[in-house]
Formats: sequence, C-alpha cells, structure tokens
Amino acid sequence: MKNREASVRRTTSETEVKVRLDVDGSGAATIDTQIGFFDHMLALMSGHGLFDLEVSARGDREVDDHHTVEDVGTTIGRALRETLGEKAGIARYGAALLPMDETLARVCVDLSGRPGCWCRLPPGRTIGTFDVELVEVFLSALARGAALTLHVDLLAGRNAHHIAEAVFKGLGRALGEATRVDPRRRGVPSTKGSL
Repeated sequence: MKNREASVRRTTSETEVKVRLDVDGSGAATIDTQIGFFDHMLALMSGHGLFDLEVSARGDREVDDHHTVEDVGTTIGRALRETLGEKAGIARYGAALLPMDETLARVCVDLSGRPGCWCRLPPGRTIGTFDVELVEVFLSALARGAALTLHVDLLAGRNAHHIAEAVFKGLGRALGEATRVDPRRRGVPSTKGSL
C-alpha cells in the first residue's frame, strides 16, 4: 500500500494555511493557527485518530477567527481526500460515542464522496476568546473539503470546553476508524463499485 499522506496549501486574501497529514501515523501533532484553543482541539483530534498532523495558519484575526478556522477545516479536508485517493480497501464508516465528564457526544463519519455536515450543538458560548460556534464552522468546512458526510450530536453536556473536547476527540476516533484499511476489502467500499 502506498503512503497515505499529503501536503496541501491554501492561500487567499484572508488566510494562508499549510497542512501535512499522514493518516497512518501515531497521533503526533504540530499545530500553530495562532488560536490557542483551536490548536488544542486539533491536537486532540490528531492524537485520538492516530494520524500525524501538521498545521500552520495565518489569518485576518483582526476581523475575527472565522476565516482561519474555516480555511483550516477546508485544507485538512482536502489533505484527507488526497491521502485516500480512490479509497480502495478502507472501512469507509466510522463512529464514536465519546464521554467527557458530564458530556456525551456522538460523531459519525461516512467517507462517501458526498459532502454534508449535520450538527446539533449548543450555540452562542465562548471558551476564553474562542467562539464555540466556530466548531460547527470547522466541521462543515472539513466535510466539504474531504467530501465526507458528518453527523455530530450532543447527547449530554453543560460545560462548553468539555463539549468541544468530546466533539474533536470523537471526530478523531471516527476518522481513524473510517480511514482504517480492512484487509478483507477488495476495491472501494461500495456495492456500486465507486465512491
């Protein structure tokens, strides 16, 4: 099997993002988006998904963090899509039920080639200076960039930090499961013969 890694760069008038992703890594992360809480969440996603992730991002933070968070999601998604190629031999589906103290989050992924993101998360809170609504912005951009279907539901929880942490850890685990190579699988994981 070929190395499943990719380096992707995205440059716009608002941001410059560089991502290197190895889905067969060990969970190592080097993250610098200039948004401390977001860096922490991306490192958790990488660690719990057991993929190596390097992210460097600079954005128009004088406006707000939205553009940076969204473009990081898009770029990680594109890197994921590139690493998987035709998706031959992968499990395709991944799901995690992730407890974090009083919080319980469910994250389900289908590497279907059909982008979509459906989230049920509480709106309108901040963690330090990080707007919790940006979690869904990241998830939607990731789904579009990777062309995957993503469902995220909060089943229980009150603490905003715990909620975000459960979502990112669950996302890592679900992506780790979905990208895993199944030695019994011949070709792409679809009865149609293509994704």
